[in-house]
Amino acid sequence: MGGLIPLGDASRRTRRFPVVTVLLIAVNAYVFFLELGGGNRFVYKWSAIPVHIVHGHAWITLFTSMFMHAGWMHIIGNMVFLWAFGPEIEDLMGSFRYLLFYLAGGLVAMLAQVLSSPFSRVPSLGASGAIAAVMGAFIITYPRDRIRTLLFIFIFFRITYIPAVFLIGFWFLTQLLNFGLVANVQTGGVAYLAHIGGFTFGVATARLLSNPQRLGLRRSWR
Repeated sequence: MGGLIPLGDASRRTRRFPVVTVLLIAVNAYVFFLELGGGNRFVYKWSAIPVHIVHGHAWITLFTSMFMHAGWMHIIGNMVFLWAFGPEIEDLMGSFRYLLFYLAGGLVAMLAQVLSSPFSRVPSLGASGAIAAVMGAFIITYPRDRIRTLLFIFIFFRITYIPAVFLIGFWFLTQLLNFGLVANVQTGGVAYLAHIGGFTFGVATARLLSNPQRLGLRRSWR
């Protein structure tokens, strides 16, 4: 058993502290603890249930669901990816535009998931669609940046540096392949189409929201 865990951009230094990224992580953590206290009742009230959305009900859940998670590994994994790629995109876009971009990416991702199974009663929740948008923006703007990555195979660990285009590209390819395998499953699991929708949104809009003066600033990496 093995995997890759991105730890951050080793090629770029941000100008300022990523306030919005930290705030988003804090809000996700806060909502997760509300879930732990509220249980299934809380989850079903605030997560996006496709059949409700397509019938014009509980539209607010398209927003609230992107701050909810199904378990500890779900939220920890998502927040690790957000911290790995979010600060550079926040620095590139500016805090306000980055926040709007993140929320819009999450909404697009949730809508993609809802429209893929419009009569499903399985709750859709998670920040991964919005984070996929951030990753889509990253691969477009900083494809050559080296991502400090924890590589693990069984009990063996090492830090390596992988170009963003390969790391994120491999992640996106797995989403496409897995969506093809589970497209007809309606019993829950990973929302691959939400990931694809969010990522596509990020790729399509990143350049429109970016500050071109920030694209050339790099640092040496080791």
